[in-house]
Amino acid sequence: MTSEEMIQLAKECGFDAMGITEAENLKFMPEVRDMCAAGKCGAYNKSWSCPPAIGTIEDSYKKIKGYQYCLVLQCIAQMEDDFDVEAMQDAGERIRIALEKIVAELKPKMEILPMGCGGCRLCSKCTYPDAPCRFPENVFPSMEAYGLMVSNVCKKANVPYYHEKNTLAYTCCVLYK
Repeated sequence: MTSEEMIQLAKECGFDAMGITEAENLKFMPEVRDMCAAGKCGAYNKSWSCPPAIGTIEDSYKKIKGYQYCLVLQCIAQMEDDFDVEAMQDAGERIRIALEKIVAELKPKMEILPMGCGGCRLCSKCTYPDAPCRFPENVFPSMEAYGLMVSNVCKKANVPYYHEKNTLAYTCCVLYK
């Protein structure tokens, strides 16, 4: 698919903002993974989609080797104030659905590596580390879990990280060849 076709597909799947950068521009940063280990989101060592279960920074780099492009995708929410939980939840649900749609469209056509937004929420309680993941094909570890600084990836793809006042942008990406 051409870049223009990828952007058009992203729009059709429900994303609000999108851009493309070369996968070689992605920088995997131990500092980002350190934030995971510090418990910033509370999912470290509790989920198959989070560190340490997804592997090391070196493993992340190996996984993206061979991918040529990174399609950066966002769903943006207008918030009444900084505590507009309803708008946050709505945007979180919209990006989850949009990512599932674009993955379903692309997977039969090409090799892809989707990276989600935040931790996995497919199960009320993850089986990690006691049993295998129930839905390994539907789990998309977050960009941060891979060690990517989302703001840096957005910049490389010419996608704004900060939008106007009272907006929230959830960001995910799909690597492809």
